[in-house]
Amino acid sequence: MSLRVLAITKIFPNSAEPLSAPFNRQQFAELARLCELAGIAVSHPRTLFVPRLAHVAWGPLYAASIAPAVARHRGRIDIVLGSWAYPDGFAAVIAARLLGVPCVVKLHGSDINIIAQMPGPRRLTEWALPRAARVVAVSRALADEAVALGVHRDRISIVMNGVDSQLFHPRDRASARTELGLPPGPLALYVGNLKPEKGVLDLAAAWSDVAREVPDARLVIVGGGPAREALATQIGPGIQLAGPQPLSAIPTWLAACDVLVLPSHAEGTPNVVLGRRVVATAVGGIPDLISSPTLGTLVPPGDPRALGAAIARALRLPYDHDEVAGLGARGGWAASAEALHAVLVAATNVTVGAA
Repeated sequence: MSLRVLAITKIFPNSAEPLSAPFNRQQFAELARLCELAGIAVSHPRTLFVPRLAHVAWGPLYAASIAPAVARHRGRIDIVLGSWAYPDGFAAVIAARLLGVPCVVKLHGSDINIIAQMPGPRRLTEWALPRAARVVAVSRALADEAVALGVHRDRISIVMNGVDSQLFHPRDRASARTELGLPPGPLALYVGNLKPEKGVLDLAAAWSDVAREVPDARLVIVGGGPAREALATQIGPGIQLAGPQPLSAIPTWLAACDVLVLPSHAEGTPNVVLGRRVVATAVGGIPDLISSPTLGTLVPPGDPRALGAAIARALRLPYDHDEVAGLGARGGWAASAEALHAVLVAATNVTVGAA
């Protein structure tokens, strides 16, 4: 009989945030080919959130809010998959106990590197993760963080995210620039959420050094988020805010650039660093991806001067785009889903203590 999985996550494309977490949609779509995935029939139960209690009560309120929807799956589910450590993973552990089945929690990056560092969420995450039958991390760095949160290493599996090869493949740079209306000349690109922890303000601060070294260089920032207003106040000559873009458009932006910049203070294993030479911070799973000087340069997080110097050097250095794409290639979403499915199957045979 096919494995029956209930997926619980708040990071999934929806009508309010259609561009949210495309990696979850892609992996879950492939996972649904291998098992019965209840989460693919997407429902959006309302969850309680009390601002004054903020993150401390988020997990328990989340779990209580989805309990009636979860209860409808009693007897029809073999395992619960929580995708995002807190509050989703915490709620998934509670949901699995209500259903009498095991739970797997998948870690992505900011859920552990930022949210789980807050005192309240950390205590609840330390309670929940060791009670999961398995924990899935997208990088070795996140696996190490899970150990620090009390998870036995033999219950942690590393499953890398996949890449949609139909979307992300080498493309002609000149054609991409024509399609986007971009002029010729050295071009750096940032793609991602506009949040302070993503280092976008560091990038804006670093650009004056880049402009001094490479006067005709341009920087395009693709994305939206809470730091946009602060970022707009730092925008100088040669910087363009392109706003949020659909996933289908991102490969064209990547093809158009010479250098991709990822200045995050913390990360999981971002797909966006694949396909062009990269200047990125040495955090999270990024060093696992930028494993050769051919692929890019790593700098310390929160250091605009080092970031600017590295971008300027990269923009002046010619390279073979096909060679970079070949070295940076990894498996597709089908392979990623197969690895996750194997973890779920193994987890159904794990007995987790009730302490």
